[in-house]
Amino acid sequence: MEHFIVSARKYRPQNFEEVVGQQAITNTLENAIKNNHLAQALLFTGPRGVGKTTCARILAKQINQNSSKNKIEDDFAFNIFELDAASNNSVDDIRSLTDQVRIPPQTGKYKVYIIDEVHMLSASAFNAFLKTLEEPPAHAIFILATTEKHKIIPTILSRCQIFDFKRIGVLDAKNYLKKIASEEGIIAEDDALHIIAQKADGAMRDALSIFDRVVSFSGNELTRKAVTENLNVLDYDEFFKTTTLILDNKIPEVLVHFNSILSKGFEGHHFISGLASHFRDLLVAKDKITIDLLEVGDNAKKNYLNQSQKCDVRFLLQAIEIANDCDLKYKTSKNQRLLVELALMQLTSLTFDGEKKNSKPYIIASLHFNNGTISKPIFVPNYVPKKDTTKATPQANIPKKEVIKPVLKEQIRRPSSLSLKSINRKKELEVIEVSYEEIEGLPSDEFSKNKVKHLWKKYIENLESKGKKSVASIMNASKPNVKNNEIHFELPNAIMKDQLERVKAPLLKYLRENLNNYKVDIAIDVNEEVTKKYAYTPQEKYQKLKEKNKALELLKKTFDLDL
Repeated sequence: MEHFIVSARKYRPQNFEEVVGQQAITNTLENAIKNNHLAQALLFTGPRGVGKTTCARILAKQINQNSSKNKIEDDFAFNIFELDAASNNSVDDIRSLTDQVRIPPQTGKYKVYIIDEVHMLSASAFNAFLKTLEEPPAHAIFILATTEKHKIIPTILSRCQIFDFKRIGVLDAKNYLKKIASEEGIIAEDDALHIIAQKADGAMRDALSIFDRVVSFSGNELTRKAVTENLNVLDYDEFFKTTTLILDNKIPEVLVHFNSILSKGFEGHHFISGLASHFRDLLVAKDKITIDLLEVGDNAKKNYLNQSQKCDVRFLLQAIEIANDCDLKYKTSKNQRLLVELALMQLTSLTFDGEKKNSKPYIIASLHFNNGTISKPIFVPNYVPKKDTTKATPQANIPKKEVIKPVLKEQIRRPSSLSLKSINRKKELEVIEVSYEEIEGLPSDEFSKNKVKHLWKKYIENLESKGKKSVASIMNASKPNVKNNEIHFELPNAIMKDQLERVKAPLLKYLRENLNNYKVDIAIDVNEEVTKKYAYTPQEKYQKLKEKNKALELLKKTFDLDL
């Protein structure tokens, strides 16, 4: 069985050209070697796995290659000394090192000392190292490497030339993984390599370790599904689906989808933070200027561009704020699942136009999920013709009360304020629309004007007994008139007409039942003459009041009042 070498060791760069994502530093070091302008103490600092030790080894090797008259293939390993400061951090270790520095190299021109994790040295060790670092022998070069520069004392920092290594970009890491996959004969999807590069979070060593792990899991064919399953990463398709449901205002479906994600073992915190990042990527995809900030694969980029066209910028900004707020509150919340569900309901309600909303958090009312429609049967007279050979009139076969199922729609308008007065008024003016099924033979008895007036008055009395005084006062404003099987009712203004139109349906039902005529209708008109009659000027109002109380004239003169 052949011994397996991990990719991080097998593909460690052997020259500066192979180093990924650190072009500025490698170019500087190469030029410094060529121009003989290299400092005797260098500090390589940056995150783990970005190439600090690798660059130190390449630099140590190339220093002697350029300065030696021997062949490039000559081994200068005896001129390179590596010290792990994590385990050799005492004063004695540093004294031993300074003793070795005095001895010149046997081969080559320089002796290079690489001290890894230098921040682990004790304060005494740092102080013991100061003099040697400040005035080293001409043949000695020190390369210090650390992930935590802030832990190094300032006197050491001031004696070093500092190189800050950056995190490796997602695209750079992906391209390097693609190159390795090609050399290993592995067929890898672009999105799969992109997910590995994102998971590595800027560390090339971590990316190679994850790559080896996923290859062990899926074999020679690397798919996006296999990578997400092995790394326990939420696939971006889940976020695309969630956003589609949010844009469609489907609260129940969004909650069910979130439950399915939890059932796969993902945490709510992972989901909501990923959703916030998804909204950020959609916002980035909205503009051609910022599209380069979208660090995703080519296939994913197309999906982001398509979905971003369906999202408004205002919606995305509000969505990012809600998701980020939920992310911040998640750890301190006692009911974390409810917190995420509330955030999802608020997100789903952002684009809903069913009701006027303010800037406060808003959730769609449950009434809108069945389109505000409630079906109920009502009792109305119905004509059921009998099978009879005799020519009888339809009215002879009319049972007084039979059950049919008309279409009933109730659309309740919410009060504009929370005052009891407004709530009661809205209850009175509740909109009820009734439409009867077309059934042949519905009765249409003749009726008189007096009967209509009697039923009208009786209906007003019934409204007053139920406390619906506003509707009763509107119906008292005039008297009904009958013209060609139609009841006409005049009102002084359009506002009163609109209010009566809202409660017209139950009134019409009442009249049809009691008149036994289902073709009768109510026509509500606005009479301009009646309107003028009610439109009093202040002087006219004063004259009317003075007729009722003559003391008003004395009051006006006593206090010298104006109208």
